[in-house]
Amino acid sequence: SPNIQTQLLRVLQEGEIKRVGENQVRKVDVRIIAATNKNLAEAVKKSEFREDLYYRLNVINLFMPPLRQRAKDVPLLAHHFLRKYAVKNRKEIAGFTPEALDLLTGYSWPGNVRELENTVERAVVLAKGTYLSTEDLRLQEAARELFLPQGMTLEEMERRLVEKTLDEVDNNITHAADRLGVSRRWIHYKMKQWQNGRN
Repeated sequence: SPNIQTQLLRVLQEGEIKRVGENQVRKVDVRIIAATNKNLAEAVKKSEFREDLYYRLNVINLFMPPLRQRAKDVPLLAHHFLRKYAVKNRKEIAGFTPEALDLLTGYSWPGNVRELENTVERAVVLAKGTYLSTEDLRLQEAARELFLPQGMTLEEMERRLVEKTLDEVDNNITHAADRLGVSRRWIHYKMKQWQNGRN
């Protein structure tokens, strides 16, 4: 929000904060590491993001490609998530079967690292053996759910994908928009369009 952006800019410029409910100003010396999946340069042009804050944050800019372009990172991340959720769920799981690792590496990960983490967590929770298998991962199920019958129009495909994504994120439009790489406004527009089409 514009208010939060103004507050953050003040912290970066003045090196001062004031805690909620306090009048005392405290000095801070911090380095901000920020991440976004939005194009902030475009947001600045549209006056959706403060230009002065953008240049304060944009000292060193690193582009992180999506997971589908970093297949070599998938096994490393998958093993990290496996250890994390095995400990959390008190499960003794030694690793992945070779077939499961091949499946993970070959999958396109439209939901990026978050989808990989959720997939591994679900597999750990449901696993019966000491190695996670392709059956535990259930990626074939996800692929089948996204299968689009022949003859389906683009509009129908869009609608099915939006409805499926909304269902996965408990109808949180902000999360659905982030996952699909579209704006909240676009989803609202489409939903209104589909609703009017029913009437």
